[in-house]
Amino acid sequence: MTAAKDDRELRRADFAVSRALPTRWSDDDTYGHVNNVVHYLMFDTAVNGWLIEASGVDIRRLPAIGLVVETSCRYFAELRFPETVTAGIGLEKLGTSSVVYRLALFGEGRDEPAAVGRFAHVYVDATTRRPTPVPPEIRRALETLRSSG
Repeated sequence: MTAAKDDRELRRADFAVSRALPTRWSDDDTYGHVNNVVHYLMFDTAVNGWLIEASGVDIRRLPAIGLVVETSCRYFAELRFPETVTAGIGLEKLGTSSVVYRLALFGEGRDEPAAVGRFAHVYVDATTRRPTPVPPEIRRALETLRSSG
């Protein structure tokens, strides 16, 4: 992923992974567009769905779990039901016990982002909730984002 680009300049090709996310009738709010909170649900669904597929494990059953400790989103254009949104997933930073994702949501037929966000996971022991290294299965998957972004 190209980190130097301004959020508005990001395009689909700037992301190592793309995931299709269909909108639902209930995603639209009274103003006729996808509600802001749904953007965060899409980010969470895209990241965790990809992690499960890319790591080959049920991430909920690992001895370390990724807790979301920071999120942000900048909105540029409306999304609406019944669009299928494409979520772009990129790696901003991979640390010892944390990972920061750079994310974008693209509407159908659009190459410019409707929204761009960040998601930070800190890995903690599933029992003690104390920080712990990113599990090897997750780290291997994340390295694919680094090498192809």
